[in-house]
Amino acid sequence: MKLLNFTIIKLTVCLILGICIAHYFKPNFSIAIYLSLGLVAFIFIYYLSLKQKINRSPYFAILAYCCMVSLGINAYNIQDEKRQPQHYTNLSLQEPSELTFKINERLKPDSYNDKYIVSLISANQRKALGKLLINIKRDSTINTLPVDAIIFTKSDLRDIQKPLNPHQFDYSKYLELRQVYNQIYLQSNEILILSDQPKTIYGFADQLRASINTKLIKAGIKNDVLSIINALLLGQRQTIDKSIYNNYVNSGTIHILAVSGLHVGILLLILNFIFKPLLLLKYGQVLRPLLIVILLWLFAVIAGLSPSVTRAVTMFSIISIAMHLKRPTNIYNTLAISAFFILLIKPTFLFEVGFQMSYLAVLGIVSIQPILYNLWQPKFLIIDKPWQIFTVTLAAQTGVLPISLFYFHQFPGLFFISNLVVIPFLGLILGFGLLVIVMALVGFLPKPVVEIYSFIIESLNGFIAWVAQFEDFLFRDIPFTLIQVLCTYTIIISVVQVYKFKTFKWAAICLVGIICLQGTYLYNNFKNQKEAFIVFNKSRFSMIGLKKNDKLEIHHNLDALKLTDDNIIKNYRVGELIASITTDSLQNVYQFKNKTLLAVDSLGIYKNLSFQPDYILLLNSPRINLNRVIDSLKPQNIVADASNYKSYVERWKVTCRAKKIPFHYTNEKGAFILK
Repeated sequence: MKLLNFTIIKLTVCLILGICIAHYFKPNFSIAIYLSLGLVAFIFIYYLSLKQKINRSPYFAILAYCCMVSLGINAYNIQDEKRQPQHYTNLSLQEPSELTFKINERLKPDSYNDKYIVSLISANQRKALGKLLINIKRDSTINTLPVDAIIFTKSDLRDIQKPLNPHQFDYSKYLELRQVYNQIYLQSNEILILSDQPKTIYGFADQLRASINTKLIKAGIKNDVLSIINALLLGQRQTIDKSIYNNYVNSGTIHILAVSGLHVGILLLILNFIFKPLLLLKYGQVLRPLLIVILLWLFAVIAGLSPSVTRAVTMFSIISIAMHLKRPTNIYNTLAISAFFILLIKPTFLFEVGFQMSYLAVLGIVSIQPILYNLWQPKFLIIDKPWQIFTVTLAAQTGVLPISLFYFHQFPGLFFISNLVVIPFLGLILGFGLLVIVMALVGFLPKPVVEIYSFIIESLNGFIAWVAQFEDFLFRDIPFTLIQVLCTYTIIISVVQVYKFKTFKWAAICLVGIICLQGTYLYNNFKNQKEAFIVFNKSRFSMIGLKKNDKLEIHHNLDALKLTDDNIIKNYRVGELIASITTDSLQNVYQFKNKTLLAVDSLGIYKNLSFQPDYILLLNSPRINLNRVIDSLKPQNIVADASNYKSYVERWKVTCRAKKIPFHYTNEKGAFILK
């Protein structure tokens, strides 16, 4: 590929390879450092010996790439806070511990708790490091805590819950990428605020966002409109109503609520226009790009420095500087440079969905959009502009489709309609929104302006809701594995290369990719020819699954609406490639292969049986004497699901321990599975 002729792209690929090696294989820190120093010393000596012959030596290039791989490994290892002796995971903390911490980030609250990511300052009056997840029980009398607030409390560190059901999203693994390994649950009266004044740029950004929100509310902006303004312009999506958020997801326009290249590009155009008079000054050629880059990064900080906005601002900073230096830029080079510096500073961004989709969308646009647009070039502007938007949208969707199916398992079929309508007006919405914010900050926001902008946002929400209601065009629960992602990207890349160069090599690669993709479906069907018995973990309810090949029968005591919306079944369906699901009520006896399972529910019926069960399932808190049950039925194993009272479960644990019988509680050990 000609792209690999660019040195920065090769170096970025090697850096990514090094980060992946460090993430998945965990090489020894000291060995990696010494190896890197050795490589640097060797390449320096080799460079001195070659002098003018360096361009003709392939070994120098190989050594340089090895150095870059080692740089990726060390960049990942160095940012790992657990390697520091003062990290709380390396300290023997007594429980409960006296903890002092600083608020770093405010997360989206759940139904019961406000959530924060915090940095530990001290533990038991000793200096300590590390990030924690803090859950504070929601209290209408207590305001949310500001970023940079210093808090003191006394509490126990708890593990972050691992997935308790098959194919469930692993929140603990997601937090580990952010270097959060434990959590704390607190009541509002258990915290002492030592300071609530901002001290860092993040604290001042949070204070500015809070001030903007206060003034917008005072001006008459309502909740739903305010939440969209926060998402579109301030990068904060925590307050968006769930139904509105789902409408944007289902219509294929969720990307406009994530501050990214589209938003930053529009902001760059606005700033270029505002600062154009600076070019008349003596040092205007230097001052203008400098101010623009500073303001872009201030915007990125205010928007929360998410992976997508960091990528966009880094890219546009490079483009802005190149424009003012009158230097030609290559978009692939620019992408590689931005990725290189971002990953050098934040290696774990590589594994974040936002970072991956952001770069893949841009790569899709710059690689595929010109091809689509050249298929038909309308003569009239009124047709040409919608056609450009359609090709950009289709190219971006092609770039992210495989990885989107892998992570989210759904595809919005009407994405092109919603984007054709929304994107032309997005510049107006963002520009008008920035004007509204500035007017609110200076204390002059007339009511007609508020009403006009509120009408625009409400119309946007209404249109998105209208598109999202056509659920027949939303394809859900699509199984898609990592191997299928790689095969699909191989096909997409090779098709683009065949169109550009029309060579047999790329045509052959394309055909191999198609055959491999077909092979994955055949392999998945073969692998799926299995049976399983599953007792799922569902709080306050019982749910039992009987899997036979690609069919699943669910026995449960949920109402129809809760079962339809239940993510446990959706995740299992996608992960196990289930084609059809049937439902039934809970039964008293289950037969799986040569094992018999007796379900004892709240009625507590287990006497006068004509068989001896191998397993006893305790459901819905039966009032039984487990000692007598075990003596009478002599089971091999006792299983309790999450429908039982915790006090009952604790009593049953003690009994099983005394009887030396294995006890499986799904709320601690996860779903019980027989295969």
